Amino acid sequence: MAATQEETMGNPLFRKAAFAVALTMTACSPPLAFGATPEAVVAAPDRSEADRQSDSTREPVKLLQFIGATPGWHVLDMAAGAGYSTELMARAVAPDGKVFAQSGRLSDKLAERLKTSAMANVELIVTPADNLSSPSLKNLDLVTFLFGYHDTTFLPVDRAKMNKAILDALKPGGLLIIADHSAKPEDGANVGKTLHRIAEKTLRSEVEEAGFVFVAEGDFLRHPEDERTTPSSQNPASVDNFILKFRKP
Repeated sequence: MAATQEETMGNPLFRKAAFAVALTMTACSPPLAFGATPEAVVAAPDRSEADRQSDSTREPVKLLQFIGATPGWHVLDMAAGAGYSTELMARAVAPDGKVFAQSGRLSDKLAERLKTSAMANVELIVTPADNLSSPSLKNLDLVTFLFGYHDTTFLPVDRAKMNKAILDALKPGGLLIIADHSAKPEDGANVGKTLHRIAEKTLRSEVEEAGFVFVAEGDFLRHPEDERTTPSSQNPASVDNFILKFRKP
């Protein structure tokens, strides 16, 4: 006679097998930090050691709090580089959000990162910063441009065209977050290649000229002791960085 459901579930061998299956399913599940609080996103156990080392100068919890992204958002991460900020955004908007990683070329580090489960909701878009013509880049909730704007001052990029393209990619009310290494006001956009910096006033003026409205500034990456006369890569822990939030009307 076949065993009843109650008898089967009460069998110690059945319980042991079920527990083993549960463990396997847990091991194969996406990281628990998906769609979680900024603190949980940053504390996710599957983040790399290299990213954790970068946290010391990037303040990712405060960054995510300042940005305010939520699950379901569609995000464009400009100048994705090795994907540090791309992954943070991917975790913040998961499970049903989407992140587009823009890069002028695919780096080996980003290619490796894209293979991880944390990047399952990320789509790579290899295109110049001033050519955001992909049909996917429409009605976005957010664009992040973290520590890469200064590079456009010495690369073959039309910044006015780029900023207008970013504006067009956002839905009305969509946000643009830009962080960069601060230059002296009189240096403007002239030290991007030598010092890897740009003056905050210059950048803000260019972005507002494209049609963005300034919303807020974060002070958690500021280092007023920085004289802003040396390359930003020499001592990242003491570089003065600004972070600005803009909104599309």
